[in-house]
Amino acid sequence: MRKDLKPLVHFDDFLKLDIRVGVIIEAAVFEKARKPAYRLKVHFGEMIGVKNSSAQICGHYRPEDLIGKQVLGVVNFPVKQIGNFFSEVLILGTYSEGGVILITPDLPAKPGDVLG
Repeated sequence: MRKDLKPLVHFDDFLKLDIRVGVIIEAAVFEKARKPAYRLKVHFGEMIGVKNSSAQICGHYRPEDLIGKQVLGVVNFPVKQIGNFFSEVLILGTYSEGGVILITPDLPAKPGDVLG
């Protein structure tokens, strides 16, 4: 096994993650973060509602360009406190050259739709 690969996990472990489509409705520079980041408000549909997230995605995105963008997020992780901010969801992206690139649906999806 290559050293840069993570260990095998069971499919049941993957199924524990609740990954859903959300729409970014607010984005602002997170000035108190240790690493460059944005504070996001993301709408995940009626059942989940609007959730906060801290996202280190400054390399490829400006806050004003994120509004209305669909993203995928893990909505069932525990809340993580970052300074005076509570991040409620993990927005998914790839670690790529120049910074994180967001994972997005390639066609419009309904907020709250489940990754499957």
